[in-house]
Amino acid sequence: MTRSDLVNLLGERFPQLTHRDAEFAVKTMLDAMSDALAQGHRIEIRGFGSFSINRRPPRMGRNPRSGEQVPIPEKLVPHFKPGKALRESVDAAGARAAAAAEEAGTEA
Repeated sequence: MTRSDLVNLLGERFPQLTHRDAEFAVKTMLDAMSDALAQGHRIEIRGFGSFSINRRPPRMGRNPRSGEQVPIPEKLVPHFKPGKALRESVDAAGARAAAAAEEAGTEA
């Protein structure tokens, strides 16, 4: 799902929202989440998952072209951990899709 798909879905679910309002709502949410992560905060959405920042320590890498060692500085990267409800719903959907594919394969 892309950002524009999300805006369109919001517009369909809430007909009282104009496309511009739905787009503004999605932009506001994503900006707030980005700002919170940039400030080092953790975001937790119950039933969906949590976003946090992980630290990647500095290390020595290798330039693949010349083979010389190159220092790679420390990085802070966003990390998503799905919640239990999300994991279970994805697993159930995958199991249903696998069962449907198996059933279609045996009928052919």
